[in-house]
Parts: sequence; structure tokens; C-alpha cells
Amino acid sequence: MENANILKNLIDFYTGNAYTSNYIFGFTFAGMVYASTIKDADNMLPFIMKLDKASRGQGYALRFKPDKAQKALLLSNGAEPICSEQMFDDMVADSKYNRGEIFEKLVTEQMFGQEWTKDNVPYTDGGDVEECGVAYQIKFEKATFTNEKSMMIMKKTLDK
Repeated sequence: MENANILKNLIDFYTGNAYTSNYIFGFTFAGMVYASTIKDADNMLPFIMKLDKASRGQGYALRFKPDKAQKALLLSNGAEPICSEQMFDDMVADSKYNRGEIFEKLVTEQMFGQEWTKDNVPYTDGGDVEECGVAYQIKFEKATFTNEKSMMIMKKTLDK
């Protein structure tokens, strides 16, 4: 029960401070890379997020690490294939960017027809892509949303 409370606290803190509640979640399934667009996802997050160990000294982390059932839920919400897993792995291997950044690039360019550039905009200040005034956060499997240490630091800043 304690872990359920930690998970809920991390999700509530994240969603309470996020610029947007619209997400595009990426994951692999059956040799393909999929993108699942979820608008107003705050109610969906408890069903697709996991509590995981963060790096040393960071406490627990809130991560998007979907299991088979969670991937099935995302697929049932209209996830669409982006490319083969092999093509994706080749793109990552041939790039200086990680899997999350390559997925963000694919979504930005293929789904939205926009030019992708790497940025470091905090989740509290903007989305990863914006279309027609709607901002989206883009997350690929194994993405960390936040951790306990970051949450505590941010809470102290907000309390001032």
C-alpha cells in the first residue's frame, strides 16, 4: 500500500505541475513501434505508469514502462504504427540521440509534419510538440517522468 501512495503522490505532483495533459506514448509491440495519442491523459496515467527505483539517492521514479497489458490498453486506444522496430533500432544506432529523442523526432516529423530540433524545455513550461494550439508531451517506453528527489526540490522552490 505504501508504494501505491508513493505512485499516486508522484503522479499527482507531476500532473499538477505539467504544462499539458496531452501525451503521445511510444512503445514497441510485435516488431513495430507504435504511437498512442491520449488527450487529457491524467486519468489514464495511473494505469500505464510504474513506480521504479531511481538513480542512487533519487528515491523512487515515476516511469512509463508498459507491460503487455498496458500496451494492449494503449493499442485499444487507437495507437498507430510509426515504423518497424528494426528501422527504429537502426535509426538509434546511427544517431547521437537516444530512443526517446528519436521517437520524438519521428512523431514530430511524421505525425505533425514539423521540423524537429532537440530542446530542453521543462515539462512545466511547454510540450514537446504543438499543433493547432494543442501541446503534447512525447514519451517512449522506459521514460522517466520524475523522481522523488526532483519532486522534493521542486516543492521547496514552489513553497518559497
